[in-house]
Amino acid sequence: MLESNFQAKLIKDLKALFPGCIVTKNDAGYIQGIPDLLILYRDKWAALECKKSSCAKKQPNQEYYVGLMDEMSFSRFICPENKEEVLYELQQAFKT
Repeated sequence: MLESNFQAKLIKDLKALFPGCIVTKNDAGYIQGIPDLLILYRDKWAALECKKSSCAKKQPNQEYYVGLMDEMSFSRFICPENKEEVLYELQQAFKT
């Protein structure tokens, strides 16, 4: 599966799981390594870096920004192999 196809399906899944959320795509050309998606939901936010598989190459700075944003709120690498686990963790993080 291409990363773009996985990302498009993931955005639909996020909007179904978190009604009323806003999902934006970040511009890696602006900040190299910034996670692909920003999810705004109620008074919380999360960032997800999409990968086409668990063994896909990580770009420079991606580990840094995923770690930094996880310390701030919630951030993960997400791929088809860990999608269910990450979405479960995100549901727990977004509970109010």
